[in-house]
Amino acid sequence: MTQSDETMTKGRTSLSEILRSPAIIAALLFAATLIVYINTLNSGFVNYDDPAYVTANPHVLQGLSWSNIKWALTATSEANWHPLTWISHMLDVELFGMNPRWHHLDNIVLHGLNVVLLFLLLRKATGSSAASAFLAALFAVHPLNVESVAWISERKTLLSMLFLLLAFLAYSWYARNRSWVRYTVVALCFALGLAAKPMVVTLPVLLLFWDCWPMRRLGTQDSGEGRSFIWLVLEKSPLFVLSAASAWITLDAQRRGGALGSTGLLPAGQRIGNAIFSYVAYVGKGVWPSRLAVFYPHPEGSLAIWKVLSAGAILLIITGLVWFYRKDRPWLLTGWLWYLVAMFPMIGIVQVGRQAMADRYAYLPFVGLFLVASWGGSEILARARLETSTSAIIAGAVLVAYASVAFLQTSYWHNSYTLFSHAVAVTSRNGVAEGNLGAALMQTGRPDLALPHFEAAEEFMPQLSTPHYNLGVLRQQQGQREAAEQEYQLALKYSMDPTEIVQAHNNLGFLLLNLGRLPEAEKEFTAVLQIDPNKQNSLIGRGMAEFDQGKLDVAVIDLVRATQIAPLAAAQFWLGRALEAKGQIEQAEGAYRAALQLSPGMSEAQKRLDSLETTIKK
Repeated sequence: MTQSDETMTKGRTSLSEILRSPAIIAALLFAATLIVYINTLNSGFVNYDDPAYVTANPHVLQGLSWSNIKWALTATSEANWHPLTWISHMLDVELFGMNPRWHHLDNIVLHGLNVVLLFLLLRKATGSSAASAFLAALFAVHPLNVESVAWISERKTLLSMLFLLLAFLAYSWYARNRSWVRYTVVALCFALGLAAKPMVVTLPVLLLFWDCWPMRRLGTQDSGEGRSFIWLVLEKSPLFVLSAASAWITLDAQRRGGALGSTGLLPAGQRIGNAIFSYVAYVGKGVWPSRLAVFYPHPEGSLAIWKVLSAGAILLIITGLVWFYRKDRPWLLTGWLWYLVAMFPMIGIVQVGRQAMADRYAYLPFVGLFLVASWGGSEILARARLETSTSAIIAGAVLVAYASVAFLQTSYWHNSYTLFSHAVAVTSRNGVAEGNLGAALMQTGRPDLALPHFEAAEEFMPQLSTPHYNLGVLRQQQGQREAAEQEYQLALKYSMDPTEIVQAHNNLGFLLLNLGRLPEAEKEFTAVLQIDPNKQNSLIGRGMAEFDQGKLDVAVIDLVRATQIAPLAAAQFWLGRALEAKGQIEQAEGAYRAALQLSPGMSEAQKRLDSLETTIKK
């Protein structure tokens, strides 16, 4: 061998050793994640959940403060208890304001950290760098995970997954040398995961699967510990208590937030049928991720029974095969059961919302399927006796294909219009997508284009409140007051979202106020204030209605409360009107001056102030 050949051989060996380094592999995985999601840095907020979580949430918009942290710890807004998620959004606003680029970057970084932790966890547990790296890479670039990363509101999914993976790492640490301190770390990580999003509620069961493989802690296996299954279950009792507590809190929060209303609208048979079919549909989307959308309409009664039966048969056959091969290929059982169990809380037996399935729900459960694909693929390639380089090319081609689809999918999250235009294009009779596309067009100043989408949303999902509310806003802007009133009434009939109910009552109150139907307007504002006593617009509206009816004392009380909530010229102006009508001239003069200080161009306030000053001089 010549000196040149020896140098090249050493160079190849050195490169091979470098690529086997866990640190290098982790860095490459993180870099690949950034590349796939770089598109999202140019995306904005969207009109689906982002207003509730960030752009229109008064607590989040104020950034970090002790009062807002206290709110986060007790709030069940958005039908969930997830204080860690709220605090994360507050921190983003505190550091970066409302520039969406940085909010997106945080999501990308969290996903990248999850990818790296998943690789390190699997490598440590299995000893296989190649299979672990492939699984982590699949997790990094799979198109089904785009929704969880590109959607700012899905910060909760990323955070909960982060703490679940940390809990698994802590569990591996605990299993090597059991102590209450190490177990407490496991429980703490689990609690933090639940405080981000309750999707990780199945962690104790997933740990039992992990005990079977790859940790081999079950007594019937060739392990150093030999614990019985009952002992392993009892060992996780404190974690099961945390799961039960989280489930109770979540169901209570969803009941209060109206999210469980869909369970009542959909009979049990329809929910169970869709759940069975969805288990198989998710697998199909995982293998061939096409026609992905932010919302998939529930089939309700239109799902053919043969599809449900076929899906059920497929699930039984796969489960039977996995069980048959459990001794020779234990990773099959762990991966498949991981998928079934982790997906169960989100599969729709208890229906939250009106979706049939959701890409974001696959983020945790698909780790099980990726495990099956990675170890199964390794076995197939080994049996084929392919060269290492050939196997690497095949694996790389699969990853590049998925990454290309994911990169394209991120472009649809650029804004609300692109997101819901795509959803309408790839689904059928999608009332939610039609309604949100109409709302996006309204925001861009095209109500003419928004109208047919609102009407389509009402046609496809007549019991969905949001299209009725949006159409009410549009009709009110067009001066079609009777039509607007009808739409608001329908929105209130069907809505279970407290925020939407408040806004519908508030808008209806001002509509009735303009129509001179003062007692009815006052009733609508009162309905708002029973839900949110500090709704400033409704306090002003009720004060105006009371003023016009001559109820000056109560009008002053409402308008004073309105001025105390936040500086607003309209509140000061109408307080001035009520005080003037009561003959309290000096106080009225002060209110008009306060209104002009807040809004110097308020001509009506200036006119009344001039009139009062003239009266005083006389």
